[in-house]
Amino acid sequence: MTGWTIRIAIAGAAVITLTFGSPERLALLLGTSATLLLGTSATLLPGWSARLSAERPSTAEAEEMPNTLTAKEKADGWRLLFDGKTTAGWRGFRQQTMPGGWQAVDGALTRVGQAGDIVTSDEFGDFELTLEWNLSPNGNSGIHYRVTEDDDVMWHVAPEYQIIDNAYKEPLKPVQYAGANYDLHPPSRDATKPIGSWNQTRLLVRGAHVEHWLNGVKVVEYELWSPDWERRVRESKFRDYPGYGRARRGHIGLQDHGDRVAYRSIRIRDIRN
Repeated sequence: MTGWTIRIAIAGAAVITLTFGSPERLALLLGTSATLLLGTSATLLPGWSARLSAERPSTAEAEEMPNTLTAKEKADGWRLLFDGKTTAGWRGFRQQTMPGGWQAVDGALTRVGQAGDIVTSDEFGDFELTLEWNLSPNGNSGIHYRVTEDDDVMWHVAPEYQIIDNAYKEPLKPVQYAGANYDLHPPSRDATKPIGSWNQTRLLVRGAHVEHWLNGVKVVEYELWSPDWERRVRESKFRDYPGYGRARRGHIGLQDHGDRVAYRSIRIRDIRN
């Protein structure tokens, strides 16, 4: 007989597993009062029983917990840029403090009201960044890297990993779809999950080499300052901004485009040659 199982986490440290012979017997249990001792079996009605066992969460389960690092990740040089509880480590672009429109909400760094762009307190040169994002319908945002504060506007100087609802209310060009190097390189395909889901982003920046990954798919790859990149810049909205994409080190930035967007599990590690 196939068992029906309930698994209950206890304080994040153990899992209780209840196994039943049928859903009807499970329903009977939920309607009865019984005391079950961990590591024992208790007969609840003639002919059937419930078994409770305790086990630690598997590595895969632990990795699913947002805003955490495994021991191996720490050893490999990863660190969190968001602790899941506060906005520590972030501030407004060209500001000393964090605007109130960005808050930690349910374990996510969330744009909840008028705020403006934000950046990390620290700067990075060559790095690997991973995070999860969740966007509202018709939402728009972006992840900028090597952000400098030499200009009044963040996108004038820093390349952008595009975050957007691909079913946006206005027609989009291919270079504006989610995962694009905004206005320069379109994603190879639509790798997004449905709006309301958590999408996984990986951004690899090493010298001139840049890769955009979306939900496990490499959707963009390019070389900064190459003849192809220079041509694309000349043909884009960035042609009027001579400082665009020239920095070799800077902040990580999150764009406020006026829409609700949430980010979590924001992790980074430096890449050293």
